[in-house]
Amino acid sequence: MSENQEKFVIFGNPVAHSKSPQMQNAGFENLKYNAIYEKHHLEDGSSIKETFLQNGYEGANITVPHKEFAFSNADEVRGLAQKIHAVNTYINENGKVIAYNTDAPGFLKAIESFGEVKKVLLLGAGGTAKAIALALQESNIDVDVLNRSEGKLEFFKNEGITSYSWDTFKSKETQEYDLIVNSTSAGLKDEYLPCDKEILENAFKTAKYAFDCVYGKVTPFLALAQENSLEIKDGEDMLLFQGVLAFEYFTKQKVSGDVVEAMRKGLKGE
Repeated sequence: MSENQEKFVIFGNPVAHSKSPQMQNAGFENLKYNAIYEKHHLEDGSSIKETFLQNGYEGANITVPHKEFAFSNADEVRGLAQKIHAVNTYINENGKVIAYNTDAPGFLKAIESFGEVKKVLLLGAGGTAKAIALALQESNIDVDVLNRSEGKLEFFKNEGITSYSWDTFKSKETQEYDLIVNSTSAGLKDEYLPCDKEILENAFKTAKYAFDCVYGKVTPFLALAQENSLEIKDGEDMLLFQGVLAFEYFTKQKVSGDVVEAMRKGLKGE
């Protein structure tokens, strides 16, 4: 490691599959910024702040399953992350750990290409779902959350977001949505759908778009959406844009389109 080189990292479990290092390092290279970004496999999420500081990291991204731990361990949480209760970015500010959530704005940027979206059905209730739901709510886009069980829906209900378990949703009149979003990990390392096929096919009847937070593959969810003539998009743009926003926190500067393109190429391994 060269002198004064800043160290950045992504924490996750698993983390081997992450493409964040190739994306962030491409950005550093483009800017000629003296930094290196690596993977850090972290088993115990509750030790995240301690591990971050002990290793002398200047900044970090946090992926599943540590986003909630990262939130509760931070010295200060800024922006929408305070409501989301999950963070995906750490910055070392003079020994204090400052936390942000760039998933929320990253998601909004990623769905811009669909055009106008008025009503969204969001599948899942984890940290990513919280970020997406609140980002949509802040943008005055109507969002319903659908999760297998009732247990995790308390958060959304407290924020005034309509939410259903599979059972309560099935007994409802068919709602009409423009966009269906999968925020669960179904399809990441398996061939599962995020919920009952029947629920999805009903929702797809009137929807125009389907978005999956999983990136780099056509998941069973997206394949089914495509069969039902929906315009589909995987999570690559969300990953890119949340990464660009984190990169701006890391480097303390707004970046140009050149850097964004370099990061996109890095993400694609080009």
